[in-house]
Parts: sequence; structure tokens; C-alpha cells
Amino acid sequence: MIIDLPSTTTSQLNKKLVEIRERGGAVALGRVLTLVIAAEDDDQLEDAIDAANEASREHPSRVIVVAKGARTAAPRIDGQIRVGGDAGASDVIVLRLYGALANQGRSAVVPLLLPDTPTVTWWPGKGPKAPSKDQLGQLAQRRITDSAAETNPIRALTTRSKSYVDGDTDLAWTRLTNWRAQLVSALDLPPFEPITGASVTGEADSPSTELLAGWLAEYLNVPVKRIKTTEAQGIVAVRLDRPSGPIELHRPDGKTGTLTQPGQPTRRVSLHRRDNKDCLIEELRRLDPDEVYEAALRGLTKFSAARKPARSSTAAKTSTGSSGSRAGTTRTTRKNTGATARGSRKTAAKAAPATSTSTDAEAEA
Repeated sequence: MIIDLPSTTTSQLNKKLVEIRERGGAVALGRVLTLVIAAEDDDQLEDAIDAANEASREHPSRVIVVAKGARTAAPRIDGQIRVGGDAGASDVIVLRLYGALANQGRSAVVPLLLPDTPTVTWWPGKGPKAPSKDQLGQLAQRRITDSAAETNPIRALTTRSKSYVDGDTDLAWTRLTNWRAQLVSALDLPPFEPITGASVTGEADSPSTELLAGWLAEYLNVPVKRIKTTEAQGIVAVRLDRPSGPIELHRPDGKTGTLTQPGQPTRRVSLHRRDNKDCLIEELRRLDPDEVYEAALRGLTKFSAARKPARSSTAAKTSTGSSGSRAGTTRTTRKNTGATARGSRKTAAKAAPATSTSTDAEAEA
């Protein structure tokens, strides 16, 4: 059920929520947190609401959507309440803020927060540089951003790493869970040898690739290379070097990975690119600080960057250079050989007359 309340106030929204509770009973009860979604009023807004609805089936919550509308419009709040089948296991309140109210999201949200429950703020699109200092971020114990949704993902990730405080996290980090699990599992198999180096290959603008390289650099304390490629989306491959041979996890298609290591059979593992719904569900399972994510942010300055070489062009240059060297060597050899032959013939020609004259003189004597 969807109830629209155009040009409304937070007081009218609360009254309508009480009315719905009295009519529907338990539809508004049993919630464990308040999820605030801070977004623009655009085409991606419904995708964020759908992800929150799916997450609410595991984490029943009140979802408050703060959608910023046209800043040039007259100041007003268009409210919408969704319950039942349109709201998953939660009640959804959509606040579309226009004009000067577009920047007053905190004032609109505070009267609607559930008492005595934690608050989580999620920016599914472009987020603030310092989430803990944002007006909606200040209300939350947990703040979720998504660097991959930014115009410049790597810059956004680097900026937020400098302003990190306990409670900050990023969906670019959550998308690494399966990768980290597979790599840790591989290290639990023999031979039990130390890691001497590592490399992570992925898209140039993939924040998840950056975080994975940072995580390895921080915890392994070995040289780590971050290799940029255009072969596929996101993370493409990880290599952990050991004395007996490397551990390699390669995912060329964004779906299935291949894990190889010495002394073990080749394994195919599921490494599907995770959507926002799955990542949001995982993030809502914990509201305490994520020390491992914090360590991965520290590791962002500890690896070296490189670009994957184009094998075909390099091989062509090498082949051409080798052919040219061989041709030059052949021409030089032929030239030297010809000069030697000519010199031999001249020497023989000069020697022949001298020998003949000496013989005739002897005959005459």
C-alpha cells in the first residue's frame, strides 16, 4: 500500500503512521533499526528503495528516504508512506525535499526516527567527502557510502580514507568478501609457506581493486603491485607469490573464478559481482567499527601501481628488433666474407707471376 501526502509536514506524516498502525497492527512493529537513505530524486532512487526493502526482510527496519528535488522549486515536502507488500518487512517513508528544504534533511528526518534503535545512513549514489561530518551522517552509528557510484571512484575513496572515523564503511569493500574468503582458504592448504609478494589486477577505476591491494599490503607486509587493465570489469586476478609457486585466483568474466596453486587441483569458484542488495544486507549485520576495513584504508599507500603491458605489441617489437639484428648480422657477415674472398684472390694473383718468373729464370740457367 502506498499513501501519498503532497505538500505535507513531518507532524502529518507521524499522524498518518499512527493511523496505519492502529488499522494494520503489527506492520509497524518489531523493527531493529532506522535506515536513512540519502539520494537525489532521480531514476536510481527506486533501485535503492528496492535494495532496502530486500534488506529489511533480514533486518526489519524503518526506512526513511531523503530525496533531494529541484533546488529552484518552491520549498515543500512531498511525503509518501509505503507499507505491506510495497515495503518489504518495514515501513518506508519517502521525503522529497524541494527548494531551500533540499538541504534541510536532518530537520525532516529527526521527528521520524525510531526511539531506542540504532540509525544507519546510506548514500547509494554520490556521497559526502567526510560522512561523519554530514548532517545525516551525524545521526548515524553506521555510515555506508559507495565509491563505485562516484564520478571519480579512486579519488572519492582516497578522500574518505583521510576522514575515516569508526562506523564508516563502503560497499566497494563489502564486494570483496568472497575474494578475501577464497584467498584465506587457499592459504590454509599445504604447502604452508610464507608469502613473498603479491599483485592485484583490475580496472583502473575500480575502488574494490584498490582496497584488496591495500588489505594485502597491510596484513601480509610484503611488496604488492596494483596492475591496471581493461580486460574485464572490477577485479580480474590476484597472485600471491610463494617459494614453491604462486597462488592465482583469476576471474575473467565477472562470474566464475579459477583458483590454482602448486600441489592442489585447479578449482572453479563462484565470484559473481555482488549487487547493492546483498552488500547492504551484509553491512546491516554489524553496527560496530570495522577494523579490517580501516586497516585496508591504511594499506592504500603501501602498494605500487603499474599498467599491464600489451603483450602483442611488445612481442611484435621484440620480433622486429630480433629480425633486424639477424638481417644486419647476415649482411655484415656476407660483406666480410666477400672482402676476405677478394683479398685472397688478389694475393693469389700477385703471387702467381712471381713464381712463374722464377721458374723461367731457372730453366734458362
